[in-house]
Amino acid sequence: MCGIVGYVGNKEVAPILINGLKKLEYRGYDSVGMAVLDDSNLTVLKCKGKLAILEEKMSQNYPKGFIGLGHTRWATHGKPSDINSHPHVSKSGKIAVVHNGIIENYLELKEFLETKGYEFVSETDTEVVGNLVEYNYKGDLVKAVIETLNEIEGSYALGIMCTDCPEMFVAVKKDSALVVGLGKDGNYVASDIPAILDYTRDVYILDDKEVVVLTADNVKVYNNLGVEVKKEVFKVTWDVAAAEKAGYEHFMMKEICEEPKAIKDTIGPRIKNGRVVLDDIELTEEYVKNIGKIHIVACGTAYHAGVIAKYIIEKTARIPVEVDVASEFRYRDPIVTDKDMAIIISQSGETLDTLFALREAKKKGARVLSIVNVVESTIARESDDVLYTWAGPEIAIASTKAYNAQLCALYLLTLELAYKRGCMSEEQYKNIIEGLQTIPDAIEDILGNKGAIQRFASSHCNVKNIFFIGRGLDYALSMEASLKLKEVSYIHSEAYAGGELKHGTIALIEDGTLVVCPVTQDDLMDKMISNIKEVKARGATVLAIARESNEQVHKVADEVFTIPDVDPFIAPVAAVTPLQLFAYYMAVVKGCDVDKPRNLTKSVTVE
Repeated sequence: MCGIVGYVGNKEVAPILINGLKKLEYRGYDSVGMAVLDDSNLTVLKCKGKLAILEEKMSQNYPKGFIGLGHTRWATHGKPSDINSHPHVSKSGKIAVVHNGIIENYLELKEFLETKGYEFVSETDTEVVGNLVEYNYKGDLVKAVIETLNEIEGSYALGIMCTDCPEMFVAVKKDSALVVGLGKDGNYVASDIPAILDYTRDVYILDDKEVVVLTADNVKVYNNLGVEVKKEVFKVTWDVAAAEKAGYEHFMMKEICEEPKAIKDTIGPRIKNGRVVLDDIELTEEYVKNIGKIHIVACGTAYHAGVIAKYIIEKTARIPVEVDVASEFRYRDPIVTDKDMAIIISQSGETLDTLFALREAKKKGARVLSIVNVVESTIARESDDVLYTWAGPEIAIASTKAYNAQLCALYLLTLELAYKRGCMSEEQYKNIIEGLQTIPDAIEDILGNKGAIQRFASSHCNVKNIFFIGRGLDYALSMEASLKLKEVSYIHSEAYAGGELKHGTIALIEDGTLVVCPVTQDDLMDKMISNIKEVKARGATVLAIARESNEQVHKVADEVFTIPDVDPFIAPVAAVTPLQLFAYYMAVVKGCDVDKPRNLTKSVTVE
């Protein structure tokens, strides 16, 4: 949540900060600012609103200097305002701080500092950090930062500058992403790699409570005891073009169109000679047969991928599965044993709720396997096993291709579990593998007919409420479809199991109510046809998503978008694409900010 970019080197810093902040806009923010140091002169510019407002405020008259920190803020403590925007400056004006995360004991620290004569001008927890560093500063900035770290509690990525040290700045992280970029013309810090990819591909991935000191020609990393730590250089291999729009109007559409490639990249290397090969993950028959329970823990879209996984794992591998919202998992004192497996799903690998759930599962003895999209992310590093999704950078806040890739990774894992437990025949195993390999072509066909979804969305963009109903895997799919629509179009929508309609929800159906029904499961076809008839009888307009061979649904739905005849077991991987397109086009027609929906952020690093 929020974004940080910093630079020290031999080039003017302000244009670098602006460029880096533009690359971080996808994370979602409500205010923006920068601090630039020129010798001992500190210039701070910040404002509520978008980066373009800050640029206009400067009128291209950028502050001069070769060292600086930039920040995009998503409000937690204090409303969005010029004063609450980052950077924050200490009482004396010596210390400037940018911060992602939450300082949990900031009120206690604020009260202490007030007894020492410190006054506060903002409502933020971050201002406490700057003043506490100043209070601890006795001529050694690194020592003052380390002392401060020992006093604050919570999650944070921090960038700290001091007017007494015009040649350097300090950065530190705990439970919030931060990378260090090693450049030829200087060195960088950033919340995410795209912010610095124009300048370097060599980065350090910081561990918790590591303190990094950056100068123009040197980077040193220390632990929280002040002992220097040697770091390995991580080489970024993906192309910078992957984080650009490449001619698409929005990142969301670009990323939907990248789904066939994301799926190929995720499943291709893991199917060899007709068998699933899960990288270096060792799942012996003995281990798999003795798994007591699987706990799938995730948030938002990743949670919905976990719901799909529950259906397919229980159906094929016959292992009990619980799916938990990560923010609830550790607080309900879950029953987890050393015979259990925890599957942790996160696109960014930095989702704080999910990271804490991972630690809870490990503490209780579970083996933790994570499914993440970002190599060397915190969740990946803290897991026992990692199954990477190779979706590439996902910039739009509403996840699309990462979700499809997560599903594919979960299907591969399910195949491995089911086969080793003796619950799946060789023929079933072979058919599902072959079916997964056809999904990219199926989605290409869907994308080739996306105009039909666009036309339907244009005709129904003024509706106030939309209901998604499905059964079995289609119910799990409906949950994700509803979330996607809410995220980008701001239209109220709800997902319900088709069988629950008559238990209350059908009271909300009236003339003109739009109901969207994925209908891909043959064994539940008759039930879903009945549910469609039920809502139609009460005036609903029905859009169905169905496989080409399904002739029944055409007789009852108002409009049907067909997908290729993929195996019903794996149909959710393909059937989600038209539902993503529906959400996208509804948002575009309504004039919404598709890639950066209001109040949302890409990587949620606060609880």
